[in-house]
Amino acid sequence: MNRTDDRLFPVLLICAQAVVWPGAPLVRGAVPPASALLVAALVAGVVTAALALRRTRPVATLVVVAAACALGAGPLPAGAMAVLGTAGAALALFTVATERDSFTAVLCVVALAAWQFLQGISLHGLSDRDGLDLVLTALLYAAACGAGLLVRRTRRARRAAEQLLKRAESERHRLPAVERRRMERELHDISAHHLTAVVVTAGAALGLRDRRPELAEEALEFAGETGREVTRALGAVRAPAPSRGDVPSPEERLLGLAAGFRRLDQRVDCEIDPLPDGAVAEAAYGIVREALTNVARYAPGAHTRVLCRYGDTRTDVVVTSTPPSAGAVAHGAGLGGGRGQGFLRSRAREAGGTVHSGPTAEGGWEVRAVLPGRTATTVEPSAPRTYRVAQVVAATGLVLQPLLPVLVIRAEDASSAARVSAGVFFALLAAGQAVALLWLRRAPRTAYGMLLGLALLWPVAMAVGNYSGPVLLPPALSLLATCAALAMEPTRTATPRKGRGVVSKGGSAARGIPHERGSDQPPPAPARGHVTTVLRTVFTVLVHAVAATTAVLDRGTAAPIWAVVAGATVGATLAGTAAHLAGGLRTRRRQADRRAHDERLAAWTEEAVRAAWTERRRIAAGLETTVLARTADMVTEAEAGRLDATATRAREALAAMRTLLDTVREGETGAELRPQPTLQALDLLAHQLRATGRDIEIRLTDRVPERLPTAVDLAAYRAAETVLAAGGEEPAMLELDVDNGTLTLTATGVPRAADSAVRERLTTRVAALGGTLTTGPQGTVRLRLPLAVTQDDPDNEERHR
Repeated sequence: MNRTDDRLFPVLLICAQAVVWPGAPLVRGAVPPASALLVAALVAGVVTAALALRRTRPVATLVVVAAACALGAGPLPAGAMAVLGTAGAALALFTVATERDSFTAVLCVVALAAWQFLQGISLHGLSDRDGLDLVLTALLYAAACGAGLLVRRTRRARRAAEQLLKRAESERHRLPAVERRRMERELHDISAHHLTAVVVTAGAALGLRDRRPELAEEALEFAGETGREVTRALGAVRAPAPSRGDVPSPEERLLGLAAGFRRLDQRVDCEIDPLPDGAVAEAAYGIVREALTNVARYAPGAHTRVLCRYGDTRTDVVVTSTPPSAGAVAHGAGLGGGRGQGFLRSRAREAGGTVHSGPTAEGGWEVRAVLPGRTATTVEPSAPRTYRVAQVVAATGLVLQPLLPVLVIRAEDASSAARVSAGVFFALLAAGQAVALLWLRRAPRTAYGMLLGLALLWPVAMAVGNYSGPVLLPPALSLLATCAALAMEPTRTATPRKGRGVVSKGGSAARGIPHERGSDQPPPAPARGHVTTVLRTVFTVLVHAVAATTAVLDRGTAAPIWAVVAGATVGATLAGTAAHLAGGLRTRRRQADRRAHDERLAAWTEEAVRAAWTERRRIAAGLETTVLARTADMVTEAEAGRLDATATRAREALAAMRTLLDTVREGETGAELRPQPTLQALDLLAHQLRATGRDIEIRLTDRVPERLPTAVDLAAYRAAETVLAAGGEEPAMLELDVDNGTLTLTATGVPRAADSAVRERLTTRVAALGGTLTTGPQGTVRLRLPLAVTQDDPDNEERHR
């Protein structure tokens, strides 16, 4: 498909060139000479072949097309290379912008426009129309380059979204297994340290009861305290807090791994950035562990450096070791199975990255992995400064090449008038409009003021420079720049500004919400943005209609004034409206794509959390019916002073724990209804969002009770899930607090939560419980849910279970 597309446009350009020349002269009865047809055929063949290979060598294609058209334009009549020299060069520039970096694309535009301008001067001398020709040429090439950069950015955004969805899908399958392993590990620790200690202590006290009776009292006291501690620990296993500090972070795990190898007399230095939980952290841990194991196996005593850098677009994991010290004996050299490199590559590939390993120049060994970063975008290598300097030097040499035969420029061909030509004024005005467009996103009001002010100067430049060309061409060029700004305006206003919510040390919003709005009042920001856009469109029509009318009347026309005014107004209205509609259509498409992406991501997040929550509830049910019951009986027997019964209950609790561990390892064996997650699943939600690159922090104050009314518990979790799923790329904070019988959820750093669709879902959830929804600045959302709802409804409790 790519090869067909690459050949299609060059063939269409040849057909268009054939219609312009020699088609048009042949229709008029003028037959071009055979030599001219031969030269045109040769040039067309070279240009077509170069354009067919434009994706592999875009810059070389641009140079070949420009040089071939310039050489062919010498012996051929005017128009013989018009299509290939303009549209062909624009197509080559478009390809450069899509396939190469922005610096190269802009350099090619400037160099090509300047080269063609100087080429024209060297062949035909300086004329009054050169300034206007430069403006038109630069405008065409800038449009081609801008379109190419837009396509390139769209492709990058699409690839980033696909990679993010791929990461989310991977985490969707990982989260239940991660939760199962977490509970298995914590249950094993409880059984290995607490219950086993009770069994051993009680057994020893029973064996020494006759000789040391005081041990029985100590064993009973120890059994009671340990039983209560086991109960608290099992409660934490069933409902861990969503804060990050409760489990070792990936950074702490890597540092602990390095410390373990230092205890094996390995010299290991670490530079590790904080990593989010998820596939990237697991892959980094596995790669570092495999690399350090190989160093300890094959190069004992070597100095090893572990580097882990987590960035916006990539995560670099580098493990470099020096050669082993002289006389070191590699006792583990023959213990490897030869599958380590394959495991390294599979780990990196599963996380969406690559890994390479090989010897260093000093004789050591290096393992280098590139994994996805925070935004999951495609990693593009940055060009060194020397390469940029070489590009500028080469472009400067090509631009100055037409000035070498300076004798070709004759003094009598230059304009002898003392005045400044209109083309120079046009070039200056076009440069001013380009600067205004560049500042449109940063200072929109100033940029619009510059565009409208410059639009009124085009008729003045026409009059001062005695412009004699098409009277509507300069106003049309001015209107084109303003229409481009209008087309970009809906996208700019629809994109929320990035801001960061201010959070106090205790986790609450420090600024608060100065002007809270109820859930029945939509935010007026989109309406204000729409009114502003309409007003700018109206001002655009008025200013450009005045400019066009002034230009036409200054030139002189036989048409009545009202007809000129009406025609200019209608034309400006059609152009401005078309630009506004085109920008709105593009914005709606981008919003639809973003909504589809967010909905798919939210669906996978919900599925992952529900699957992990099901695993937790399944294991928790076993805890409640077996282990917790046996532990409670052990505490009761210990408090009653019955040592034999205490030892028996401790053995039963330990046996029940081991049976439960076997069940956990087997996993879920049958299909069953998945329970709805509650606020106790917030840690799973935070883990899933962090694994997909989001920076999420969830805090619960001490005033939030362990058990909430079922309806409030379900609604609060769904509201938290909706708010966090609507967040952007900036860090988000969610805090839950209870005060005066009201549960308050405060979210900061979620600007998309103010969208109408998200507000509607949130309003539906909180209104069913009599709650309220308020929004504030900088992406702040606050929900209040009263706790005074029916808590003893059997149907609700049964549905909850």
